[in-house]
Amino acid sequence: MNTSLSALPAVLPPAATCLLLALAGTSPLHAADADLAKQLSNPVASLISVPVQSNLDFGLGPGGGTKWTTNIQPVIPFDLNEDWNVISRTILPVVDQQGIAFGGATDAFGLGDILQSLFFSPKDPEPFIWGIGPAFLFPTATDSLLGGNKWAAGPTAVVLKQQGGWTYGALANHLWDFAGSGDKSVNATFVQPFVSYTTAKATSFTLNLETTYNWQTSDWNVPANFLVSQLLKIGDQPIQVFAGARYYLETPDGGPEWGLRFGFTFLFPTG
Repeated sequence: MNTSLSALPAVLPPAATCLLLALAGTSPLHAADADLAKQLSNPVASLISVPVQSNLDFGLGPGGGTKWTTNIQPVIPFDLNEDWNVISRTILPVVDQQGIAFGGATDAFGLGDILQSLFFSPKDPEPFIWGIGPAFLFPTATDSLLGGNKWAAGPTAVVLKQQGGWTYGALANHLWDFAGSGDKSVNATFVQPFVSYTTAKATSFTLNLETTYNWQTSDWNVPANFLVSQLLKIGDQPIQVFAGARYYLETPDGGPEWGLRFGFTFLFPTG
């Protein structure tokens, strides 16, 4: 069932409001800002950043409902020694889902399960940039509809190449549950191939697939995302704003049909 744009909320959420406010009162960019924007295309860059990513999906379930997921995703690099960094990447989802089933049986709002990844990455990698480490899923959901009440862990890795304005590569992880009282086991593989191009004016165009395969149910979930991002300066504070669309190539039964992605990223260069 298709959902029209009239289903969008009349009052924009905080992420959308900040996205619009960031477009006003900005400072001129310099040549180095294009390199800063390019670093954001690298998941293991030595750069502190705080993305706030909103995903609005349409056409879920028999009710043709909507699901609004705002991911707060701090990325913090740490020096291990003169040769290695460890990069902490956290995804904290805040979810609002409405109208998925008739009668409101699946309506919920709250915190979802937190995903924590740690990438051990060499400071001077050649010829490819890469990182590898553990990933952990914490059962932090405030509603049983928003999480599985399972602890899970597994390996994660990323490899990419940056050449000129181009960045291309893939990020992957696999999670198995090992504890928790939930009745749904976690055994899932996530693979995210991506390609991005950053211009001299610090504008980035990104295409990625976020493929998840659930080995328990033999289900695929494959949204394709296209985003346009722009680096801005508010005073001396660099911020990247982004917006785009997503189309689901494959979903489990009752999954979404299409959606929107938008948000902003605060940057805190360490150099």
